[in-house]
Amino acid sequence: MTATETPAPRTRLLILGTGSMAHTHATAFSALPGVEIVAAVDVSPGRLAAFCEKFDIAHRFATLDEALAWGAFDAASNVTPDQAHHATTMPLIAAGKHVLCEKPLATSYTEAAEMRDAAQAAGVVNMVNLTYRNNAAMQHAARMVAEGKIGEVRHFEASYLQSWLVQPAWGEWSEQDQWLWRLSRAHGSAGVLGDVGIHILDFATHVAGGDVASVSCRLKTFDKAEGGQIGPYVLDANDSCAMHVELTNGAIGVVHASRFATGHLNDLTLRIHGTKGALLVESANHTDRLSACLAPQSAPTAWESIPLAPVQTVFAAFISAIRDGAPQEPDFARGAALQKVLDDAGGRGLFRGYQE
Repeated sequence: MTATETPAPRTRLLILGTGSMAHTHATAFSALPGVEIVAAVDVSPGRLAAFCEKFDIAHRFATLDEALAWGAFDAASNVTPDQAHHATTMPLIAAGKHVLCEKPLATSYTEAAEMRDAAQAAGVVNMVNLTYRNNAAMQHAARMVAEGKIGEVRHFEASYLQSWLVQPAWGEWSEQDQWLWRLSRAHGSAGVLGDVGIHILDFATHVAGGDVASVSCRLKTFDKAEGGQIGPYVLDANDSCAMHVELTNGAIGVVHASRFATGHLNDLTLRIHGTKGALLVESANHTDRLSACLAPQSAPTAWESIPLAPVQTVFAAFISAIRDGAPQEPDFARGAALQKVLDDAGGRGLFRGYQE
């Protein structure tokens, strides 16, 4: 730093929950200038100790109450299990702490709406870690749609495909707790709908520029083990989902996700069609691609590749919102809106129409 440079403002961060995803949070925040991870919380002493040693975190607490009593932090990154998001975020908001919460925001729309309303009333920065907002192709496509490059959106197709139930690219799912819990409702899983459905819904609707007006969904749980159970895990969470969706801008489309998609490690695809053109958004194997067909009258099948520039991560956006008042996007209101769709999609498979 030169004599004329101003040091970055200091933001003191608490990490709540120190499981595998918390390592991603800590790595990302540690790379940001002026961010200091000052404390971590976890009910597992061994896991907490290993995490704090890895990231050189000075203060460690067994409970959130202990951390709040200490209080020497500005913001928290909530990486607890899904069913704990509401119970742990509400005290943070009440204490005036800014919160980045892992997705989904909650396990029901009622709880998500309470979190949204509390954060707005408290005036704290509130964001949801919808990781595919870090996708350059998605963000560029959303701008193109907002600028009218493809005219009025009419139709879209979106998919999130994984293969870890049929291919061992991520390890043997039937022998590892980190995968087995995702297949068991009793262990807090909402299946593929709750796990990755929220990502593809955000992916599609953010680009399309409309909220969900109605949804119909079919969920399917496949037989995966004798008796439908492995150890303490009853394998009853949904493995595939298929949705028909109408947006508030009048567009209709299909959204589907599956863990049985052989050949797809972790792939998101969106095809979006308007009155003046179309876009193809792809994210696969850590590579983002955007293609456009913008002259369908003169060249009806001519697609061109669109150059992409790096985009800000959700982690960096959270810190910018705290320090500079930058937009809080995606915020708890977005998380609650998506949770409402998930609640309805996980219902009786009927069309649901609604508005706030």
